[in-house]
Amino acid sequence: MPAVLTLLRIRNLALVEDLEWQLGPGFTAITGETGAGKSIIIGALQLLLGERTDKSLIRTGADVCAVEAVFAGAKLERLNRQLSDAGIEPCEGELIVKRSFSATGANRQFINGSPATLAVLKNLGDELVDLHGPHDHQSLLSPDRQLALLDGFAHAEETAREFEQRYRKLQTLGAEQAALSTAESAREQEIDLLRHQVSEIANAKLSVAEEEEIAVRYKLAANSKRLVELAGTITRRLSEADDSILPQLAETQRLLRELEKIDPSQGILAEAHAASVVELSEISRSVNHYADQLDLDPEQLATLEERVSLFETLKRKYGGSIVEVVAFGEHAAERLRKIEGRDEELERLTREIERARTEVERTGQLLQKLRAKAAPRLSENIRSNLRDLGFRQSEFEAKLTTLDEARATGFDAIELLFSPNPGEPLKPLRTIASSGEISRLMLAIKSSLAEQDAIPLLVFDEIDANVGGEIANAVGAKMRKLAGDHQVLCITHLPQVAAAAATHFVVTKEVTHGRTHSRLSEVAGKARNEEIARMLGGKTESALRHAATLLKEM
Repeated sequence: MPAVLTLLRIRNLALVEDLEWQLGPGFTAITGETGAGKSIIIGALQLLLGERTDKSLIRTGADVCAVEAVFAGAKLERLNRQLSDAGIEPCEGELIVKRSFSATGANRQFINGSPATLAVLKNLGDELVDLHGPHDHQSLLSPDRQLALLDGFAHAEETAREFEQRYRKLQTLGAEQAALSTAESAREQEIDLLRHQVSEIANAKLSVAEEEEIAVRYKLAANSKRLVELAGTITRRLSEADDSILPQLAETQRLLRELEKIDPSQGILAEAHAASVVELSEISRSVNHYADQLDLDPEQLATLEERVSLFETLKRKYGGSIVEVVAFGEHAAERLRKIEGRDEELERLTREIERARTEVERTGQLLQKLRAKAAPRLSENIRSNLRDLGFRQSEFEAKLTTLDEARATGFDAIELLFSPNPGEPLKPLRTIASSGEISRLMLAIKSSLAEQDAIPLLVFDEIDANVGGEIANAVGAKMRKLAGDHQVLCITHLPQVAAAAATHFVVTKEVTHGRTHSRLSEVAGKARNEEIARMLGGKTESALRHAATLLKEM
């Protein structure tokens, strides 16, 4: 069993005010009087599968309708990639889907607690539930799904995956070849541009360390005249002018020494003053030396200006920093190498494409043989199931045709064709109008492909049309067998089908305080026997005995 629906919650949907339905695996039958509200369960599932909402479905007096489902099972993890791509929390053994809509038109859906778009909900629903009845949510109407199921029946899944991988590789190689095979004039223009870019960046011989050094040197050189002026002023103030500081300090020093002779305790002042004179003298000499070192060469300044200008020009053209400019040059050089080696690259790609095409042809032919061998067996298997379900003179064919061009699924297209009556032409499944026919047909197909079909929940509605007697018994038996690989829900008026189910729920309609309510309750033992008898025509002694016989036989 791949996974099961364990809980369905419905709030304010049509006649249902508040319903919490816990389900188990296997085959579950839902019965009840006509108009009791059995279709509400289908409506709830349709909403969870992304079908359009209708404000008229909101229970009278309520503002918001909400439906929630919980699926459980380890195999739900196969959906994790799809969920992750949509930015939704992955499954860890459980998947929770919720949808609500209001009378004002607000429509919200959540998967594992994360908000989701309606498209994501629909795609997920296609992997979880198949509804068979007067609606369109049937995965087997999709040709791709039909082909995948045929591959499963033929045990060709690995070959199909291998073909898809090789087909994708061939497509990638072809795209690379097309990219290289652009117009010659455009190619030459790009080569000229790339050569200019690579040459311009390479000739600049860039480095981050040099940019920092040049920036410092240029700042000094550009301000050298002012620096010389400042240094000269400082030197004059300290030692060279008539009123400079150091000559005046000599007189101060003499006075401090005279003070020391009279009061030796003040000798520390003379020593500190002498030290200050030494420091100021050293500053004067250092500033004078600094001024001598300043280079006022206009040519050197021009050279530095030219280098700084080059840095800024390259950064404007190729990136906001020297690091980005260097990276741009490396990328351009690599692109140039590839284009200049275009002919060699094209030759290499041509050889690879030939090898890839050969592998695609070989794998595709093998896949075609496996499908061609399995299709008649699948057709006969489904025809046998159809005969059991009352289509004794029907025709069914899994028709394969060869495509003009390969696709990721191979060289084949498939169409499942059906004709219910002699003399009528075979028609594609999607054109069959009768909901009763399509439901029984889907049951036949699902029975044949039970092991290959990964969709966990199958729901059958209105499968009773034009069915009775032994065919009803066969429908019940098919569903019970199908429930070995899937969870099966069936809304039915057939007592034989209901008796075949592992669990049985009854929908009833009650009026409380002037309001109508639909309720769902499980029946077992005597209550189930009475419900089967009701479906047989009434709770008479003979009907009760017949019901007991049906339940015992099933």
